[in-house]
Amino acid sequence: MTAAQVNFAQLRCTLYSAVVADVLDALGHRDQVLSLELHRVSGAALLFGRAKTTQWEELDEIDPRPYELELQAVDECQPDDVLVAAAGGSVRSGVWGELLSTAARNRGCAGALVDGAVRDIDKMDQLGFTVFARSTCPRDSMHRQRVTAIDVVVNIGGVRIERGDLVLADADGAVVVPRAIEQETIARALEKVTAENRVRDEIRAGMKATDVFRKYGVL
Repeated sequence: MTAAQVNFAQLRCTLYSAVVADVLDALGHRDQVLSLELHRVSGAALLFGRAKTTQWEELDEIDPRPYELELQAVDECQPDDVLVAAAGGSVRSGVWGELLSTAARNRGCAGALVDGAVRDIDKMDQLGFTVFARSTCPRDSMHRQRVTAIDVVVNIGGVRIERGDLVLADADGAVVVPRAIEQETIARALEKVTAENRVRDEIRAGMKATDVFRKYGVL
């Protein structure tokens, strides 16, 4: 399975953060879950795609070219990208909102993951654009926060995120799959989902949890 062969539409119906985190644990990558509380503020219950990273900073001066790099990042989005905003958890302003969501959606972007605040959540929800964020704030980002770099390595919740890494977020949290191990991770996660479905059926049929674990090694 190459990067181009990842069927995001199909995998969004199958995978979830817990099973991917379990697989990453088994592969020795035990610190790929973001250690922060994210909330789904709009759109679908699951966000899954490739990271399009942006690094943000706070401002104490007038920005001579407001929005420049964040607009560039949106215009560069590819289908199934997840716009990742590394804003350091700042709630000084809403760095993402309806208009950026509309433009990103037109580019095929799967959604946004924001380590900071967003705004226009009702309108983003009406668009069906999926956003996970730390918080909300109605203030505009102009002259308060700005993007300083695109497609750079960022760190959110103790996890290193590079352009092209897989990002999956749902009600349980967010997990990042490094691109170098995505093929093995996806394959093992699909196998684990199948095994968990069998375990669920066995438990519903009356088998004891201890016996199920002994038989499948999954719980």
